[in-house]
Amino acid sequence: MRRIAPTLGLLMAATALSACATTTVETTSTPAATSVEDAEDALVADLLSRMSVERKVAQLIQPQINSFTPEDMERYRFGSYLNGGNGGPYGDEYAPAGEWLRYADEMYMASVQPLEGDEPVIPTMWGTDAVHGHTNVIGATIFPHNIGLGATRDTDLVRRIGAATATEIEVTGIDWNFSPTVAVARDDRWGRSYESYSEDPRIVAAMGAALVEGLQGANGDADRLGEGHVIATAKHFFGDGGTEQGVDQGDVNGDIEALKAIHAYPYPAAIDAGVETIMASFNSINGKKMHGNKALLTDVLRGELGFDGLVVGDWNGHQQVAGCTVTNCPQSLLAGLDIYMVPDDWKGLMDTLVAQVNDGTIPMARLDEATGRVLRMKIRAGIIGNNARRPSERANAGDLSKLGSAEHRGIAREAVAKSQVVIKNDGVLPLKPGTNILVAGTAADSIAQAAGGWTLTWQGGKELGNDMFPGATSIWAGLEAAATASGGSATLSEDGSYDAKPDVAVVVFGEEPYAEFAGDRKNMVFADEEGLGLLRQYEEAGIPAVAVFLSGRPMWMNREINAADAFVASWLPGGEGAGVADVLYGAMPATGRLSFSWPAACDGTPVNGAQGALFEVGYGRGLGETSALPELSEECAYLGAAGSTWYADGRLASSITASAGGTAFPNLVGSGGGVVVRGYDRNRQEDARLVTFGPGSSLTLAGPEGEGGYRILYSVDTAPAGAVRVSVGDTTVDVTQEMAVAAGKADREMLITEACMPGMGDSITISSEAPFSMVIAEVSRVDMPEGMACSF
Repeated sequence: MRRIAPTLGLLMAATALSACATTTVETTSTPAATSVEDAEDALVADLLSRMSVERKVAQLIQPQINSFTPEDMERYRFGSYLNGGNGGPYGDEYAPAGEWLRYADEMYMASVQPLEGDEPVIPTMWGTDAVHGHTNVIGATIFPHNIGLGATRDTDLVRRIGAATATEIEVTGIDWNFSPTVAVARDDRWGRSYESYSEDPRIVAAMGAALVEGLQGANGDADRLGEGHVIATAKHFFGDGGTEQGVDQGDVNGDIEALKAIHAYPYPAAIDAGVETIMASFNSINGKKMHGNKALLTDVLRGELGFDGLVVGDWNGHQQVAGCTVTNCPQSLLAGLDIYMVPDDWKGLMDTLVAQVNDGTIPMARLDEATGRVLRMKIRAGIIGNNARRPSERANAGDLSKLGSAEHRGIAREAVAKSQVVIKNDGVLPLKPGTNILVAGTAADSIAQAAGGWTLTWQGGKELGNDMFPGATSIWAGLEAAATASGGSATLSEDGSYDAKPDVAVVVFGEEPYAEFAGDRKNMVFADEEGLGLLRQYEEAGIPAVAVFLSGRPMWMNREINAADAFVASWLPGGEGAGVADVLYGAMPATGRLSFSWPAACDGTPVNGAQGALFEVGYGRGLGETSALPELSEECAYLGAAGSTWYADGRLASSITASAGGTAFPNLVGSGGGVVVRGYDRNRQEDARLVTFGPGSSLTLAGPEGEGGYRILYSVDTAPAGAVRVSVGDTTVDVTQEMAVAAGKADREMLITEACMPGMGDSITISSEAPFSMVIAEVSRVDMPEGMACSF
């Protein structure tokens, strides 16, 4: 960010701001200060005294780059802005790094244009979710997700990862990282479990504090928040990992002191490490949403824990507070929130907040307190002051040699190797020199699957080919290089077939990418049988097999563990697959140890300790530990239960395809054949899809052979201008009138049964003769009573 940490002299010497390359904030003469803190206070007080209500409120508004322009920035002067998980500069989430920097400059310069009179000019700042490296940007280093880092127990490693990530963020001109996640995941059904270092709050506290120090620099260091450092955020305060049944954004219930002992435990360590910001959580505590919980956001976080930094909201989290809407929520500011993350509805919220300050609903003292915290953080980060500069003139900006550098990839490879947890090894590991190995499974050569969510796109996705990750190495590529170096050979076979019998098979399989609520599960059973089928195939053929399991959590894997000669929990290792090969070939010791309990039963209930654990926290084998595991029970009531959900919570089931005019729409997003489908915020971020039909276009969802009728949860904003039809199998029904009736109303349920679609096929098509839009929230096949009528 800047090269010189704030000193008393620098703060007192801030001079007039201009729109030129080197920018500083104008100050009047200030009282003599005796410390950096006194100087900060004096500068903040001076700036506040000259700011209008409108400009103060603007410091509390954080929109996303997809919903406003540099012209809006110049008009409204937002204090900060963000890119969402699917957002990028100029509307391109895959924009090259140089475009991110160019956009940062444009927004910055728009924010520092001169103002009339004595009102001070306050530069803006850009926040991003760089949760396992700066992975919104093509070419960045992709580190393992936190669940893997927790298995390393290596705080020095995490500190180096933070520093490397901060440098790569600086390359693109961004100021602020929404990381680390210090959630204590206590129910692995939660879709964000992989963002947690451990179920043990002590591990989470140590690792989270280390990442804060890596990102920001350590307290007392001369370069803290200087070159090679960015603002860090501990999130989400608090209890996000303790929701009932692991439901994302759900309720956390229980004795408040007992809850704090687990879920608030990591925050004192992050605060002691100097974290500048803390993000409020979506969840509620005993029925009260955190974004409106003054007792916790103010009394506990600030009073009890002593946090003096800035509290930022999560994506429209304020609208979930009782009595609030996305554009009207004074409750959050009054509860202790300082910045509203309001991605799209920023204008309405700004207008409302200004009016509420002017009519006394929000006291001026509270507005000044929140705005002052924003200003103080900008001072500490060098965004305000006589050393402030536009993004492209800061340290590391535009130095593409540091984005995905060999040094950073080396740290990532080390992290991958140290995170591998050997669950079982009958003696096949380490792989012997000269071994001819077969590498099987669709995940083996997929960097995207190894990286998981929050990688180029919010949800991640196997549709992202390896060409999207220049410089990264898949697990297959790492194994191939290691095999060749040892004098052996490696053959890739996604379907597991082979001509010449290999010495050893390595089967790479696991969960497909997901993020947040799209990853919530009803149970902990891994039901996908791709890996199981391959392992059993090799077991029958007498070929020793190593299972490499990619996942964002421990899962019930008894069948796979039984069938494998060695089983490795690889977690979500990211972009340096050679780190996996380093352990399998013995170039690095197997030092990874579980930071989460591994479930013994398939009943789906959370396991947090010895009771119910097949393997406890701390378990993991060295490569020399080859004692046999007992045969594990393979009985599970969840197996064989066919899932009927085709699309829900922002996720298209892996067995379902979506297409229009011959164009495939991975995860029900894309454009082609006259149809455009994009993410839509219904209850949560992009949990639904907005489908826009061009004239004469159609969208088809198809699945495997199944039974039951179709249920579609949908809404329509405007009545169709032409015929809309639904087709299943050989039957088509005109639903134009029904769509007209649905227009402007709440969610409606479409039920398609044998009564109107005899012979129910395994695909459903919606077509429109004229331009038409609808929101699809859920699609599923469900058992319906015989004779049940269709409804639209």
